[in-house]
Amino acid sequence: MYKRIMKSFLDFIFALIAILFLLPVFLIVSIAIKIESKGPVLFKQPRLGLNGLEFNIYKFRSMIYDQSPFNKTYEVYEDDPRITKVGKFIRKTSLDEIPQLFNIIKGEMSFIGPRPPLPYFPKKYEDYIENERQRFTVKPGISGLAQVRCREVHDWEVNIRIDEEYVNNYSFMYDLKLFMASLWFFFKTDNIYRKR
Repeated sequence: MYKRIMKSFLDFIFALIAILFLLPVFLIVSIAIKIESKGPVLFKQPRLGLNGLEFNIYKFRSMIYDQSPFNKTYEVYEDDPRITKVGKFIRKTSLDEIPQLFNIIKGEMSFIGPRPPLPYFPKKYEDYIENERQRFTVKPGISGLAQVRCREVHDWEVNIRIDEEYVNNYSFMYDLKLFMASLWFFFKTDNIYRKR
């Protein structure tokens, strides 16, 4: 419990520092999104967090706001016509993820942890079997072991196994190692989309 409290405290402090440091980036990306397309700057979406509780994750909007002409799908591909030009850049550089610093400030997320899934995809919380629910015993992260190891090239069934591995090996030093590795992968532009 002490480790979890310390992690939450450090996450809060570093997220606050990061927001202050990245204010110019927030401003530039926000202006670029508004210039290119109509709609809000931020994209909010319900996700499953600690203990399976729902929260709204924040991202910079990378797609057109009105998607009614397209078939609704939860998966995004590299040639997806819904992605804007600005969206393509911020996705490749992972800049679309930085508003999640506010999720950390709110205590909903951490820098490192399993990525939070949708409440209904790949399945509902009650449909996860017991060992799969281990991923919900820690706060979800902006990055995690699965993202460092393979980014988006694997499917959920593979990622869940990796998330279980993370939970079983959780420690402050392990998080620090993954955090440093995540900085390296932040601007790595390959393997950001799931394979068809």
